[in-house]
Amino acid sequence: MPKQCYVCEKKPLFGSTVSHAHNVRSRKFNPNLQSVKILENGTIKRVKVCTRCLRSGKVQKAI
Repeated sequence: MPKQCYVCEKKPLFGSTVSHAHNVRSRKFNPNLQSVKILENGTIKRVKVCTRCLRSGKVQKAI
């Protein structure tokens, strides 16, 4: 399963770490994904969803 949100398709982003001496290194920003059971079309699915989608209510969690 990829490091990608099931709802909004948020993926890892790439940036740079810059030290005080301006030494630049590449780094990766991963989304905060949680594995949850959701209810979709009457069936229960286990997917990875970012915390922003969970908090905003874009997904209905299965109980």
